[in-house]
Amino acid sequence: MVRFAKWRAFACLCVWSKGRPELYIFFPPFGCTDGGILPGSNGTSNGSDSKKLRVEDRMEAPPSRVLHIRKLPNETSETEVIALGLPFGKVTNILTLKGKNQAFLELGTEEAAITMVNYYSTVTPHVRNVPVFIQYSNHKELKTDAGNQRAQAVLQAVSAVQGGGTPTSGSDLALTAASSPVLRIIIDNMFYPVTLDVLQQIFSKFGTVMKIITFTKNNQFQALLQFNDPSTAQQAKIALDGQNIYNSCCTLRIDYSKLVNLNVKYNNDKSRDYTRPELPAGDGQPAMDPNMAAAFQGKDSNSLLAGTPALTSDLSPGALSPLNAAAAAAAAAGRVALSGHSGSSGVLLASNLNEEMVTPQSLFTLFGVYGDTQRVKILYNKKDSALIQMADASQAQLAMSHLNGQKMYGKVIRVALSKHTSVQLPRDGLDDQGLTKDFTNSPLHRFKKPGSKNFQNIFPPSTTLHLSNIPTDVTEEDLRLLFSNAGGTVNAFKFFQDHKMALLQMSTVEEAIQGLIDLHNYNMGDNHHLRVSFSKSSI
Repeated sequence: MVRFAKWRAFACLCVWSKGRPELYIFFPPFGCTDGGILPGSNGTSNGSDSKKLRVEDRMEAPPSRVLHIRKLPNETSETEVIALGLPFGKVTNILTLKGKNQAFLELGTEEAAITMVNYYSTVTPHVRNVPVFIQYSNHKELKTDAGNQRAQAVLQAVSAVQGGGTPTSGSDLALTAASSPVLRIIIDNMFYPVTLDVLQQIFSKFGTVMKIITFTKNNQFQALLQFNDPSTAQQAKIALDGQNIYNSCCTLRIDYSKLVNLNVKYNNDKSRDYTRPELPAGDGQPAMDPNMAAAFQGKDSNSLLAGTPALTSDLSPGALSPLNAAAAAAAAAGRVALSGHSGSSGVLLASNLNEEMVTPQSLFTLFGVYGDTQRVKILYNKKDSALIQMADASQAQLAMSHLNGQKMYGKVIRVALSKHTSVQLPRDGLDDQGLTKDFTNSPLHRFKKPGSKNFQNIFPPSTTLHLSNIPTDVTEEDLRLLFSNAGGTVNAFKFFQDHKMALLQMSTVEEAIQGLIDLHNYNMGDNHHLRVSFSKSSI
């Protein structure tokens, strides 16, 4: 069937086949000399460049399980394109047009494609840190020829993993066989907190997460995560390695572990065995949330992420990177509050404090490492607990992530988000024995200046402290003596080249915390106030 129509200043000859347009030929009205032909015909344009006007770029196509992906970076691999669709369902075909930086991706169902398009309409998808564009294709299915062997090999490998099988030898182009169900995960550029529960929400999209152990090594947050089988671990690694949990930060670096089984002794904020919810919390560690324990008993953990991408409608657009909306699911489940989310709070509840030694000032100093502490209130009737108000919810999360479970004044403190939205000051004339302090206008806030370097130097508590603003006449011996008198043993020391900064290593993290609380802003003479923070370096 041939139809003739006008489109703006051009006439359009449309050839229809099987109920849909197969070829569009554009030519100008009479008297004009320019002409154009849609790619696919063999016509010319009287010596001028052909006008490549794709119908998919001109009009919005109806929903289809085939998606058109544009503006891909050069050398984008088939695996990277497939990874965009994996979190939303089975990927059944792929066609890459590398010369045009485009690709077509076919999902198993139209519903999966709709979910994917809806999600990426609110959160811009990225490949190699370059934004790409996804829309429905006019094609209802992809038909690829034998020349597309590499893409088909990658697809075959992914399909085998999705189906619980083993990739065939022909898929070696893209994947290597996973010999272990255990993944080793390193978080790079961890500006926002990443907890055990956030990891569970992310990785359970790909299968049943059995166990997780988190730890800090070389001042870097790491985790070991065990799936129920190696093929699921392989699928998760393909999709998630190199992705950002939050926008431009918290990058996942994933490799296979040499271990084939994790031995988890305790269920708490550091480790979790989802197959044994009855395990104890361990000495001084916060116990597993009973609601979470109930959720995992007799229930596949993957169900917690059912329909995950739809949850992003409640979040600020662009707040998360396109990582299958796992962080959004965590927020919706109440495990993590995100900045800008209506349910978030900037107030923390710190408990199990040493009530004989803790003060509002000491809490201000310690929590101030991770944000601008506004107010602190030690509870009058429960002096081992305190409310701490940070400048915003992101800072509260950061402090909670890094300080929960740390030792302060000999006790393991517990830090959680509070139901309160602010800390109230005592009424005028009421003496609360100095238990409430307002630090709103404190000159010691580390993050009040936009673009401050302090934003790039936020690290978990460690034995190594970074010292700055050191007077030129202060010696290594002076600083060693100063921190030894604060309580603890100085194991190592190193001046920077200009002697204005130094690294100092205590024997334990608790001693380093004590030294920071006591000596941050310490007057070294001539109005030189020592600046102390945790370091990721070692000496």
